[in-house]
Amino acid sequence: MADVITTRREGTILEVTLDRPKANAIDWKTSRLMGEVFKAFRDDPNLRVAILKTAGDKFFCAGWDLKVAASGDVEGAEVVDRDLGVGGFGGLQELPDLNKPVIACVNGMAVGGGLELALSCDLIYASDHSSFALPEIRAGTLADAATIKLPKRIPYYIAMDLLLTGRWMDAAEAHRWGLVNEVLSKERLEERVWEVARLLASGPPLVFAAIKETARVAESLTFQKARDKVARRQLATVDALYDSEDTREGRRAFAEKREPVWKGR
Repeated sequence: MADVITTRREGTILEVTLDRPKANAIDWKTSRLMGEVFKAFRDDPNLRVAILKTAGDKFFCAGWDLKVAASGDVEGAEVVDRDLGVGGFGGLQELPDLNKPVIACVNGMAVGGGLELALSCDLIYASDHSSFALPEIRAGTLADAATIKLPKRIPYYIAMDLLLTGRWMDAAEAHRWGLVNEVLSKERLEERVWEVARLLASGPPLVFAAIKETARVAESLTFQKARDKVARRQLATVDALYDSEDTREGRRAFAEKREPVWKGR
């Protein structure tokens, strides 16, 4: 299993690669391992940004390993019947308090749970031959995470179209509807993702944490209730930010017309 997930570290950036031929499908053991990797990323104060990529050019990820599930093996039981680890499916979907940016580097088909995995990231960059689909409807089951998330990310009618028909969406259309940030050639994709990761790694980590927690909490609240939580410093990351060295440094740097030096405290 150690070869299924590999990591590479550059400074404060962690690159996580899923390599599970032929389609980078995820079984419960892989999901648990990914959860441990992203939990360690979350808890490491020296890491600021993660990149999630997969091996190969054909599949980004085919989602849940249906072949294992169909085998009748207890280890292949349906997703809802298994302990998928601390982060839920793919290690990211339900990982609590992940207040650091995660970038999806999508090269190939993101299918079902594979699309849901990408949706668990904060930014999505895709190669021009990538495509996206939610074929669960054809198998008589629910793409639960996508049904919750997708109508909030792209226009409702487009999200319903994908969910109700199971059709494919190519990278150009995905970009048009705002599902992905940029579409690039596969030769340029990883270079661009690393450019963005390095940009984020140079930014203020406490502000990023406050942004992620505020956005997450606000999903279930009215605007005013969410605004009140921020104003009253009822969110841990916001409270930590306002009393931080980084906030004072940001103000000084602005007044002195220089680049700030962020310390994450």
